[in-house]
Order: sequence, then C-alpha cells, then structure tokens
Amino acid sequence: MAGFDAARVTREFFPDGRHEALLLMSVGHPGPDAWRERLPRLPTADVIHTR
Repeated sequence: MAGFDAARVTREFFPDGRHEALLLMSVGHPGPDAWRERLPRLPTADVIHTR
C-alpha cells in the first residue's frame, strides 16, 4: 500500500531506528462480500495507437 506516512509507521514499529517502513501489506482472508464484478474497460483499439 502506498501513500501512507512511512516516517510515522517507522517511529511506531521501529523506534530504535535500525529499520524503516517501505510499504504496508494487509495479510489475511477477505470477507464474504469482498469481490465485485470487474468494471467496464475501454476496447484496446481505443487506447492503443501506433504510428
């Protein structure tokens, strides 16, 4: 997960300063309604152009 306060996580979990946070990862099992249908996508021909 990006976009988190890495300095704050480092202070909280690694107060001795020997390590620093690079990313956050959620480890576990998804809830029963965690998955949704895929959202509509643009056709490839509409987004890829060659010269």
